[in-house]
Amino acid sequence: MGFRCGIVGLPNVGKSTIFNALTSAGIESANYPFCTIEPNVGMVPVPDERLDKLALLAKTKKTVYAQMEFVDIAGLVSGASTGEGLGNQFLGHIRQVEAIAHVVRCFEDDNIVHVDGSIDPIRDRDIINTELILADLETVGKRLKKTASMAKSGDKTFKAQLVILERLNAILDGGNPARIFKLADGEENQAKFLKELSLLTSKPLFYVANVEESDITSGNKMVDELKVAAEAEGAPVVLISGAIEEELSSLDAEERKEFLEDMGLAESGLNRLIKAGYKLLGLSNYFTVGEKETRSWTIPIGAKAPQAAGVIHSDFERGFIRAEIISYDDYIKCGSEAVAKEKGVMRLEGKDYVVQDGDCINFRFNV
Repeated sequence: MGFRCGIVGLPNVGKSTIFNALTSAGIESANYPFCTIEPNVGMVPVPDERLDKLALLAKTKKTVYAQMEFVDIAGLVSGASTGEGLGNQFLGHIRQVEAIAHVVRCFEDDNIVHVDGSIDPIRDRDIINTELILADLETVGKRLKKTASMAKSGDKTFKAQLVILERLNAILDGGNPARIFKLADGEENQAKFLKELSLLTSKPLFYVANVEESDITSGNKMVDELKVAAEAEGAPVVLISGAIEEELSSLDAEERKEFLEDMGLAESGLNRLIKAGYKLLGLSNYFTVGEKETRSWTIPIGAKAPQAAGVIHSDFERGFIRAEIISYDDYIKCGSEAVAKEKGVMRLEGKDYVVQDGDCINFRFNV
């Protein structure tokens, strides 16, 4: 599994068009607000040329890519946090994702109506961000009231939680997202409580600037404005043309390659989006290689060998003995695991080994 990404934005900014193209799910996409009623979910493989090369060398029967899940959530409007448009029910869907891709319309097209009557990326960005903050403010406010009552008993747990909630409430009330909140020294034990709140604005976020085909390599004034605003909050911006992605989704691999070259693009918008998400969440991949199956596994950067083994199965982590590791470059140079062993580039690593991106690993365990 890669990660679960929620796609949000105002109606008619191209969310569902982009989702449809990225996942080839064939969902409805139309020129009127609230075309997306229920959240659409699509799984896409995470492209990785390294995995393809390893599978070729191993003459593997089955190649399994890491999977990324996209959740297309109904267009939000001003007042969504209090029930406007399709209301709070759709904000709830965002709580289940690891990252948020906020699609912002950065193109002019008189044939595609805008819910607010004009194109303004900064206004659109602010509307969505404000609604997410207001929804979190309501969540924290309710929890704060309940916890304050419980803390009167003198219970240390509730008193500690009350301090966290009061600081969170102040941040949100100031119009800021919960992701800027930092636990103070000695509050590390409150990390679980913080996570359990499932605040929308605590999730890592990046912006997807939906542009015309002609602006995909250079951007435009609207993209520049969005980048300045995004940089102020430390959020990356990925340029995608929904029209280009739609075209790519109907082509085979060779045709896609030629099309991208003609457009002056090194890779598709899907690849750029996945890379941005991986970087934002601090994720990397390692590989298991064999004749039966060659597979990519997603782990947090900095994960140690037992933790990486646990992604395959909890028994692997519980009974971890050692990891047999060949770096990707060494595997490619040697051409096989057997040659890597002969040349002494296969290493035996223990519980404290930090797995590196691209490591090819065999885990030894005993339960």
